[in-house]
Amino acid sequence: MGARSKARKRALDVLFEADQRDSPPLDVLATRLADSDGPTNPYVTSLVTGVVEHQDEIDELLTTYSVDWPLDRMPAVDRSVLRLAVYELLWSDEVPPAVAIDEAVELVKALSTDESPAFVNGLLGRIHALRPRPATQRSAPARDAAAGVAVPPVGFEPTNPAV
Repeated sequence: MGARSKARKRALDVLFEADQRDSPPLDVLATRLADSDGPTNPYVTSLVTGVVEHQDEIDELLTTYSVDWPLDRMPAVDRSVLRLAVYELLWSDEVPPAVAIDEAVELVKALSTDESPAFVNGLLGRIHALRPRPATQRSAPARDAAAGVAVPPVGFEPTNPAV
């Protein structure tokens, strides 16, 4: 497992624990960092902080594009993985979108239900295809094209988000 994959797993652990304890994720992260035996990958902090900063919009997107699955009905681990992946898809230039989706699917394969990989893959694919990245955070079109991912034009809003 690569360093970024390990960082995602650690960030997921923090987000999942915060969700289960109904605690602020940054408090859980601070506790985990204080209890750590050694230095941690700064990408963990970047991911958790990013999810916290954008959680309202992330949750709105998950609710909008998830068909018949409100956030509170999703398995907690799926909800945490989805929040992490949506942050990476829309606000992080650290990885290509295809990698963010694949990493999320791999996490739920290892940690969640048998149905979760297809659900997570479908929902993230829908969000990526129908919701453009914020213009201030969008990577250069050449990078998106190199990743083999078509990005809708800025301002594109689907007429039927359940597609």
